[in-house]
Parts: sequence; C-alpha cells; structure tokens
Amino acid sequence: MKKQGDAMHRKNQILRLKVEDLNNLGFGVAHADGKTVFIADAVDGDEIDARIINVQKNYSVARVETLHTPSPHRENSFCSVRGCGGCAYRAVTYAHELTRKENNVRFAFRKAGLADARIMPVTSTGVTHGYRNKAQYAVAPDKKGMCAAGFYAPKSHRLCDAADCPLQNAAFPPIVKTVLAFCNENGIAPYCEETHSGLLRHIYLRASVSGDVLLTLVVTHPDFKEQKALLSLLNEKHPEIKGVYLNINPEKTNVICTNDYRHLRGDTHLYDTLCGVRLAISPASFYQVNHDAAELLYSKAAALADFKGSESILDLYSGVGSIGLSMAKHVGEVIGVEIVSSATECAKENAKINGIQNALFLCADAGEGEALLRAVRERKGKSYRPDAVILDPPRAGCARELLYTLAREENVPKIVYISCNPDTLARDAKILTDEGYTMSAIYPFDLFPRTGHVESVVCFTRDSN
Repeated sequence: MKKQGDAMHRKNQILRLKVEDLNNLGFGVAHADGKTVFIADAVDGDEIDARIINVQKNYSVARVETLHTPSPHRENSFCSVRGCGGCAYRAVTYAHELTRKENNVRFAFRKAGLADARIMPVTSTGVTHGYRNKAQYAVAPDKKGMCAAGFYAPKSHRLCDAADCPLQNAAFPPIVKTVLAFCNENGIAPYCEETHSGLLRHIYLRASVSGDVLLTLVVTHPDFKEQKALLSLLNEKHPEIKGVYLNINPEKTNVICTNDYRHLRGDTHLYDTLCGVRLAISPASFYQVNHDAAELLYSKAAALADFKGSESILDLYSGVGSIGLSMAKHVGEVIGVEIVSSATECAKENAKINGIQNALFLCADAGEGEALLRAVRERKGKSYRPDAVILDPPRAGCARELLYTLAREENVPKIVYISCNPDTLARDAKILTDEGYTMSAIYPFDLFPRTGHVESVVCFTRDSN
C-alpha cells in the first residue's frame, strides 16, 4: 500500500481511493498525493482499491482492483464488449448519466467565462439501446487470420469484437455476420494495417425508421471474383438491404471512406422521414444517427427561432437539408450551404421530393464567412442579407472568421446554434455574447445515450439596429 506523502506513483501500485467525479470519457476521477487519478470503469461514489497502469507527469491512469463500496449510481454493465471505449457511461444508471451530461455542459460554459449561462435538464427519448441508424464496423484479422468486425479501442488499433454492439440498429449484426461468414468461407482476406494487405476494411451500414438498410463495403480494390455471389447471398438473406455500394480505399490511412463510391445494386439512396420531411440520404451524407432524438432537437431549434413567416434564413452546414427543410414552412426562404457535394445534391432532391419551392442549396464551405456570402449573393443579388442563421457545425465548432462575419459584417439579428460539442459551443457562445448577442438558455439533448457525447441548442439574438 502506498505511503501518504510519497508524491510519486508507480506502475502496479495499489491505491485506496474514494472516486469523486466522472468525466465524459467514462473515467472515474480521484486524487492521491496531489495528482489526479483517472480510473477505468469506476463511478463517482465508489470506494475502491485501484491499480496504477500508466503514470504521467500530472496524472495517473488506473483500473479498479477491488470494489469495496459501490456507488449508489452504479449498475451492472449492459455491454459484454469491454475496451471499445464507446459506452463511457455503461456502468452508471441512466438517470445519473443525464445528470453528468448536464453538468458537462455547465462546466464547459463556466470554463469559457459564461458561468451565468442557464443550462436546462437534458432532454431524452428514454431509449438507450438500438437507437443508432449508422454503424461503421472495422474489419481486421482475428488470431487465426479470419475476418472479425468491431470497433477499435481508444487511441489504439486493437480491434474489439463488437458485431453485437447493443447501441446499433437491430438489423445490423445479422448483416455483419453474413458478410463475415461469406468472406471467411470464400477466402476473402480482412485488411491488415501492419502489412497493408487484404481486401475488406469496413462494413458501413445505414438504416431508416422503416427498416430499410443501405450497405457500403469499404475495400482496397473493386475487383474481386466473389462479388456477384456475395450480392446474391445478401439479396436472398437480407431483403431489408435496398442498396449496396463499394467504397474504394487503397491508402495507408485512418480515414474510413474515400470519395470513391461505386454503386453495385438496388437503390442509390436511403429514404427516411424526419420532422415530416422525406429525405434521400447518400452513403457520404451527414445525417443524425438518432432519429427520434433528432426530431426533438430540431423541434426545439424551431421553437427557439420563433420565426414569423417571412424571414430569409441561412442554413449553414446544411447536410442533406434536414434542418432547413423542416423549417421551410415557417419562413420565407431557406438557403442551405454545405461543402459535401453529394449531400448538397441530396438536399436539392429532398426539396423536390417534398414539393418545397422556397429552398435553395449551394455547395460551398460554410466555415468561410465572406466567401460563402459571396456565393449566396451571386444567386440572390448583392443586397441580400439573412434575417437569421442556423448553425450546425462539426465538433470543431465554427471558425472565428465566420462568427465575426455574421456578427460584424452581416449584423445577423438571430443565430440558432446546434452543437455536438459543449466545449466548442461555449467557446463560440463567448465570442457571440462579446459581440453583443443575448443568449437564451442552453438546451442539451441526449442523441448518444450511454456515450459521453451530448448535443445542445441555443439561440442568440441582437437588435439589428
């Protein structure tokens, strides 16, 4: 047992700890001898013996050696897959998870200098399993060199066999098992990162609420003689698969998909309905992975926007148009801007499918403020000014240039910001409030139950005069 006052931790050392907190990666947080200790699979309130497994200058990492007194927030893990790192909150009650996520948002705003921000309780559908409509299963050799599928452990290239991940749509595991069995029976090699050899790299699936599935096989080259037999088998065993693609990725890279998609059979798009809008979704398009929670999120965004019916809104990072098209009936016009060309084409098609005539979609970089406004004005005229802007950026948040363009050059009176990262949302909120915007309450939504991620929506308003 470690002596008190000894400031050095060492590997395999046992510490008696009371876990004080739980971070968004699912590690319990404790302190010993002036250092922070992060403990895998620990829950705030646990009293434990922890074994040190990694020592850094300012912190140590440990695992639970003995659980002496369990936290009242602890529950048996629902997941048989250990190590993939996806389910940060697999060992805590769902009620406690929601509390932690609310606190994570609050902490992010406090850290950004916005301690007075009003953080509302997290909204959830209550469904914690089977909610994901998208999965990208990595394929790698098992110990026998056969195809295995799952997810990589954090900060590693160690595959955790997770074909039965309980967060995924129930249609996915049987399809994955069919593909793996076919490959193993026919000598199709899994991709090996170490030798840069093999064919099958990923099995990528998307599903609609109706149960239709779009399958993409990520391979190192497109020509393999078993292709026709595999398609025939999938058609026979899985009629829910409405379309199949290959994605060709021959590179030594961690990037899952390239831009080289090749349609093999069936439908070219998956079709889903969100907030009453029918949407065509391509393999490369961004689309929220939790359909029902996304409907709640977008409905709150529309309520915060409180449109009067005549506004012209800019929908930035518009994807397939799901947000803008869902708001089209409440405004005068929607102009969507998206950098992914296939998503932009989907958005245009989605406007046609739904008979929405007051929506325009442009392919441009939504992060480059002045450039995107020039692109819009080429279509709408030099005097164009947006009445409101919808932002739904990636995890990195918005470029400072974009926020300054909207606030200083365009003097946009209303900005509705949807975010998947509390830290970058809080950072950008500080910029906008410093520019004179008033910030509404922040409304978190749990689109990713059991993981450490949380979405939020907030509205910024300013007198345009």
